[in-house]
Amino acid sequence: MHAQEKKTLPDIEKVYLHTDKSIYFIGEDLWYKAYNVRAYNNLLFDNSNILYVELISPDSKIITRNKTNIEMGLGYGDFQLADSLGVKPGVYQIRAYTNWNRNFGNDFVFKKNIEIIDVFEAHSKPNKTQNSAVEVKTAENESSKQNEFTVDFFPEGGSLLENVASIVGFKAVDSNGNPINIKGEICDSDNELVTNFLSPHDGMGKFQILPIEGKNYYAKIKTLSGVELRVELPKVAKQGYLLSFRPFKGKNIITINTNETTLIQNPNAALTVVCKAKGISYLETTQTLTETVSSFELSKKKTPEGISQITLYDSNSKPQSERLVYIEKEQDLEVQLSTDKASYTPNEKATINVSSKSKTGVAKSASFSLSVTDMNGVLEDKDYGTTISSYFLMESDIRGKVHNPGYYFDTTNVKRLDHLDNLLLTQGWRDFLWKTTPKFNDTISYKAEKGITVSGRVKQLLGEKPLVNNNMTLALINKKQMNIFNATTDSIGRFKFENIMFSGKTDMFLNSRNEKGKFRGEIVINPIEQTPIPVSFQNEPINWTETTGTIVENVFKKFVAFGIKPENVLDEVKIVAKKKNQTPVFYGIPDNSYVPDESVATFTDIFDLIAQKIPGVISYDDSVRFMRFDGEPLFLLNGNTAFKTEIDFIQPSDVEKIDALKGAQATMFYGAEAANGIIAVYTKPGTKPYEKGGFHSIKKEIDGFYTARVFYSPNPEQPQTELDNKADVRNTLYWNPYVHPDKTGNASVSYYNTKVETKVKVALEGITAAGIPVVKNTYYTVKK
Repeated sequence: MHAQEKKTLPDIEKVYLHTDKSIYFIGEDLWYKAYNVRAYNNLLFDNSNILYVELISPDSKIITRNKTNIEMGLGYGDFQLADSLGVKPGVYQIRAYTNWNRNFGNDFVFKKNIEIIDVFEAHSKPNKTQNSAVEVKTAENESSKQNEFTVDFFPEGGSLLENVASIVGFKAVDSNGNPINIKGEICDSDNELVTNFLSPHDGMGKFQILPIEGKNYYAKIKTLSGVELRVELPKVAKQGYLLSFRPFKGKNIITINTNETTLIQNPNAALTVVCKAKGISYLETTQTLTETVSSFELSKKKTPEGISQITLYDSNSKPQSERLVYIEKEQDLEVQLSTDKASYTPNEKATINVSSKSKTGVAKSASFSLSVTDMNGVLEDKDYGTTISSYFLMESDIRGKVHNPGYYFDTTNVKRLDHLDNLLLTQGWRDFLWKTTPKFNDTISYKAEKGITVSGRVKQLLGEKPLVNNNMTLALINKKQMNIFNATTDSIGRFKFENIMFSGKTDMFLNSRNEKGKFRGEIVINPIEQTPIPVSFQNEPINWTETTGTIVENVFKKFVAFGIKPENVLDEVKIVAKKKNQTPVFYGIPDNSYVPDESVATFTDIFDLIAQKIPGVISYDDSVRFMRFDGEPLFLLNGNTAFKTEIDFIQPSDVEKIDALKGAQATMFYGAEAANGIIAVYTKPGTKPYEKGGFHSIKKEIDGFYTARVFYSPNPEQPQTELDNKADVRNTLYWNPYVHPDKTGNASVSYYNTKVETKVKVALEGITAAGIPVVKNTYYTVKK
């Protein structure tokens, strides 16, 4: 099995989002930076250019979705957590994935939970926070009474073996899946005490046991609240092989253990150890077992950083034992994050300095994102949520949700690697009954998207016969630009405009002409928007802790002290001029244009109006034409090609605007059919003109890439009163998704502090050009 495995996997992408914080208030903005790397080496990966970022509500609905443009593996965006989006208080999920990654299942979808709180509602019902805490406590007491907690035991390598000393990991959780701390005793089937144990961290720990022939074992467990539970340990096997892993004097030692019974039955057994990281094998070694114990060193040079899966196979290539281990490597990298002062006065300018260098001072290229947030009265930062390090080096490689993943990557925590080993012994433990290596089919269903694709086919209006060699014209028009693309239908009537780059809400105008330039056929368009992957998100209540309560209280006080009323917080501040009802134009600037005045009331016939008001146009045969041409012009109605009869039905009083084109510009976009010029009529919104099918043309509004906003940071030298009042009490003081060190390895950014006296957290995350994830935090105070 292991020998035939592929040494390489397809280019799988792994996505991580760094958000400015994890607790938000209704009316705030959520800012994110996206990092897209190659899964097996964490190097920034220029594969997909579209990243779908979705905000999912507590009732599992996608309430908003951004198509974020990622270039060279990096991108950024934001969400407005506004009432107008239907955002209500609760636990939300942010999800991010590329179309390409849909080929490899749900494991490669980034998910992160955030809490959204209504500060005024939470404060106006102060008991709500306390009651929640009380309810949780009583629920815990009640559930404890009913023994609603579970403890699982996980022998290292997968099983217990007679007469072989083994490490056993254990994990205790309550009925909600949250860790609870326990202590207990292991007894044998004669009720003799074998060993004691207790959980040092998050309900997990380990103990050693030497199973004796013919005996079974059980645990007597107590929670800290005194509830007892009896759990049987897994049955002891009579024969087999076990893997164990130990760091010893700075070396990583792998040991194969067996017992005399197995050795006698299988003398000189050839066993193969395969070491993999992220699905790719980096070491295979075959050991001939002549004794019950055989050890060798796992070279640190060969081992990649992060989680390794070590599997032991017998001579029939059947897996016998497996262990997940975490390897930390010494990196030649020093990233420093500092502020120019330890304390500032309110509104004072702060400068953050970042340096990314090797230990000898050589600049190391990297991309960082920086978030500066008000800690709102929380003095000790116990936010151990997901970071770029915990995600790329651990969480994305093991099954299930990890409680407080950032804890294992906090370098100030001396016990973290030992506690991480407990996590891998328990949560990372995989038995062979359900162990499946992901299968990568040679047929890839989902393509890597480099841009947005508009495709479809053209067929005969009545019937299914494809129209071949039809000329397709695609116009994309939005506030910023107008682009026109041409294509031809193939032998089965298909057309495709691939990898187009455009942003925001855009009017799409697509038409089909035959080889003679006549508008012909019916366009059948494929869906432009990829359907989201199914949502699997369990509704959970906001976790009201002391920290949450402190934050809510302090944010409320801030708003009151600075006179910010609830409606001010919820109002989105946008700097825009009054919107004029602009009609999309698909032909550039017209030669003549008429916007109706009072005199329009004197006309009863639309063609009379056109002939009177547009220079160079005359009436003929119940229609109009340009004096310089003999034939009828091409008519457009609200941007779509139209028949003369459709125009005939329009009341002059319903007209918003009439444009006329008679030069080469008319034929540039509309071809030979506009040889006699164009008359374009636009009607007022809400007018119901005579509607006759224009199957050969499609006009619809489509969404391009999300246009990320720029974080507004006040500048006293350029005041903007309305924005600055709201910004005076902002919870995110500063956000910058692109902090890139220069050639000397340094970068610095500046912003102004808020008016509030508080403690501030500066959080830097990012990745180096060599694929090393980086997390750095520093703190300062603001006081008068």
